[in-house]
Amino acid sequence: MSGILRKCTMLSAAALLTLAAPASTGAYSGEVYTVCHLDPHGDNYLSLRSCGSSKCNEITRLGPGTFVLTLEPAATKGWREVMVMRSLAEMDNPTGPMGWVYGKYICYVDLTEG
Repeated sequence: MSGILRKCTMLSAAALLTLAAPASTGAYSGEVYTVCHLDPHGDNYLSLRSCGSSKCNEITRLGPGTFVLTLEPAATKGWREVMVMRSLAEMDNPTGPMGWVYGKYICYVDLTEG
């Protein structure tokens, strides 16, 4: 069997296994948080970073009340991957930068409250 044909056969087997796997319970659609718990007498901003560590590059600075949409359901070592929203109206289609923030400084926004 040629190398190309072998690769195609292996890919087809992998595709069949993927199709036969049970359906997931649904993709994570994100939750809205706002920047909070900042020290107004300190820097009063939260760094949006390129990865989940204070050693990673700062992408931008987020002020108090900035809305973010989480991209994963849980924190990783205290860090949350987020996308910045310019307003709550962007919830279905955020256009802001994406990065990581330290979870201690974001608060859940309950959108079901009237």
